[in-house]
Amino acid sequence: MTSHKTETTRIEGDTPAQRLLALLEVIADKDHFFTLQSLVEETGMPKPTLHRMLQQLEGSGMLQREADSRHYGKGNRLRRLAENLLLNDTVHGARHAVLSQLVDEVGESCNITALSGSEVLYLDRVETSEALRFYLHPGSRVPVHCSASGKLFLAQMSPAQRRRLLGEVPLKAFTKNTLTDMDQLEQEIDEVRQLGYAFDDEEFLSGLLCIAVLANNPQGGKSNIGIAIQAPIMRLTRDKALECLPALQRAADAIAAIDSDAILTQHHTASSV
Repeated sequence: MTSHKTETTRIEGDTPAQRLLALLEVIADKDHFFTLQSLVEETGMPKPTLHRMLQQLEGSGMLQREADSRHYGKGNRLRRLAENLLLNDTVHGARHAVLSQLVDEVGESCNITALSGSEVLYLDRVETSEALRFYLHPGSRVPVHCSASGKLFLAQMSPAQRRRLLGEVPLKAFTKNTLTDMDQLEQEIDEVRQLGYAFDDEEFLSGLLCIAVLANNPQGGKSNIGIAIQAPIMRLTRDKALECLPALQRAADAIAAIDSDAILTQHHTASSV
C-alpha cells in the first residue's frame, strides 16, 4: 500500500487565544467528524496541547463529542455563531451589492479595502467577466506604499505618522514603477490629497492599473474604507480610469450611506436598552 504524506496545517498565533481561534478555523473547514489523533497528525502540534485546546472548545459549546466519545463535531454554539453571522451581516451584503453594481457599470473588477498596519486589506471584491483579469481575493494584502487605496489612507496621516509607519524598513520595489523613495512618495501623497483620488500605475503588479477613492467616515474624521477599480492596462488607461471616477465616487457615497445607517441603527438600539 502506498503511503501519502499530507501537508501539515500550522496553528499559529502570538497568544493562546489566537492559537485557539486558528484551531477553530481549521475545524470549521471540515465537513466530517475528527479525532484528537487526526488533528495531531494534521497540525503537528503536541497531543497534550491539542487535547487541552479541544477541552476548552468543548467546554464552551463550540465543539461536541459524538456518540463514540472519540470523535468531535461542531457544537450548537458554533453553529449558532455561523448562522447569526450570515443572518445579521446586512452591512457586508449591502456593500457587496454596491460593488457588484459598480462592476456592472464600469465592466472591470472592483474591491473594498481597509488599512491594516502597513498593508491594505481587501475586505471584498467582485471580479469582471472579462477573460483577462488579475485574481486578488478578499483577504489579500498589498503594501500600503504601492496601492491606490493605500496612498489615500497615507494622505490622511501627518508626515510624522507616515514616516513612523514606513520609515523603519526600505520601501520594497515590486515593479519598475514602485515608489521606493520616501520624498517621491510624499510628493505623490500631496497630489493625492488635493485630487481626492489615487492611482496604482503598475506599482504592485506589472500590467495592472488601479484607481481608488475613499468612502467618507459617517462620523467625520479619517476614513478606513477605500473602493477601487482594477484592470489590465490594455483595457484601462489613466484617461479611461478618470472617466470611471464619477461612478466610483457614487459607489463610495453609497457605501458611506450604508455605514451611516448601520451606525444610526446601533445608536438607536443602544438608547432603547
